[in-house]
Amino acid sequence: MSQNQTSPANGFVLANHDPANFSNEGINSETRTYFQDVRRRFMHNKIAMTSFIILLLIILVAFIGPFLLPTDPNAQNVVYANLPPKFGNLNLPGLNGMQDIGGKTVNAYQAAHVPNGTYYLFGTDYLGRDLFARILYGTRLSIIVALVATLLDLVIGVPYGIVSGLSSERVDTFMQRIIEIISSVPDLIVVILLLIVLKPGLTSIIIAIAFTGWVTMARLIRAQVFQLKTNEFVLASQTLGESKWKISLRHLVPNLSSTIIIQTMFSIPTAIFFEAFLSFIGIGIPAPNASLGTLMSDGQKAFHFLPYQMWIPAIILSLIMITTNLLGDGLRDAFDPESD
Repeated sequence: MSQNQTSPANGFVLANHDPANFSNEGINSETRTYFQDVRRRFMHNKIAMTSFIILLLIILVAFIGPFLLPTDPNAQNVVYANLPPKFGNLNLPGLNGMQDIGGKTVNAYQAAHVPNGTYYLFGTDYLGRDLFARILYGTRLSIIVALVATLLDLVIGVPYGIVSGLSSERVDTFMQRIIEIISSVPDLIVVILLLIVLKPGLTSIIIAIAFTGWVTMARLIRAQVFQLKTNEFVLASQTLGESKWKISLRHLVPNLSSTIIIQTMFSIPTAIFFEAFLSFIGIGIPAPNASLGTLMSDGQKAFHFLPYQMWIPAIILSLIMITTNLLGDGLRDAFDPESD
C-alpha cells in the first residue's frame, strides 16, 4: 500500500501511517514525582527563595562566625564602653567611629585611646563588650533554642495527633480534653511557672517553650489523620490486618509530611520570638549569656543616646522572623498542587 494517497475530490495528499510506526511514537513529556513538583514550585517562588538564602546566610554566619572570629562575647573592658560601630579605616557614615558628645562630633576611638587597628564592627556595650561577638553568639543561641523547642514539638505533637486520630472516640475525647486544658492557660503564665520551678537557663527555656508549643501540631495532625484514615489504602491495610503502628509509619506519616514541614516552619519563628520576649523582660537567658532578647533589653536602656545597640539585634530578629514566615508561606504553596 502506498504511504501517500491523493484524494480525487480535492487533490489533497492524505498521509496513511503504518500502525506499526505508532509504537515508535510517544509523547515526550517529563514525568516528575510529587516532591520534584514541590521543589519546582518552590524554586519558582522568588520571594521564598530569597527568604531561604537570607535565612541560610544568617544561620551560617551565626554558627561559623564565632570559629572564624574567636572573640569572647563576655570579655569586659570598661575603658572601651559604648564605642560606636567602626569598620576599619573607611570613612563610612555610621561606621567611622564618630560620636556626638556634648553637641560635638568626636572620634570616640581616639578619645578612648583605642590602639590603631582595633575596631568594633557593631560597637561596644556599656561594659565594653564586643557587640558583634555578642550578636553572633546571641543569634546562634536563639536559633538553637528555637530548633530544639520545635524538635520537641515534633516528637510530642506528631505521635499525639496520630494516636488521637486513630484511637476510639472515648480515647480521642480524653486526649483532646488534655489539649484543651493546656490551651486554656495562657502560654506566658505556664512558662513563668515552669521557670520558677526549674533552674533558669537554656534547658529551662527550651522545656518551657515546648511545653505548650506541641498543641498546635497535635491538633493539625489529628485533623489530617481523620481525613486520611477513611481513604482506601488505609482501609485496605486494616483489612489485611496491619497494626496501627505500621499503618502510621507506612501510610500516614508520608502523607502528613507536608503538614509537618509547613507547621514546623511556622513554629520556628514563634519559638524565637517567645525566647526573645522572655529574655527581654528578664526571665529568659540569664546574664552574662547573650541572646537577641537580652541584647535588645540592654540596648533599650540607652536607646535615646546609643540607638545602634538596640537597632542591630532588633533588625536581625526581624529578618529571621520575616524570612522564616515567608519561607513557610512558600513551602505551603509548594506543597499545594493547585498552586500551579
